[in-house]
Amino acid sequence: MAFQQSDLDRLDAAISSGVRSVTFADGRRTEYQNVADMLRARDMIRGEIDAVASTGRRRRLTIMQVGRR
Repeated sequence: MAFQQSDLDRLDAAISSGVRSVTFADGRRTEYQNVADMLRARDMIRGEIDAVASTGRRRRLTIMQVGRR
């Protein structure tokens, strides 16, 4: 999945408000176990967005889901 700025914004808003679930632009909903998992996901998404911005093209990023639903 290629991430968008709106995905990063949604995750940041969830972190700020204490909510542990996020619905991303593609409709996929992820519930995180804790803030540390959310911060790791945020860093990965930010890296993906930065990589796209610097190269002008998307790269494929696989995210491992942590925890149970």
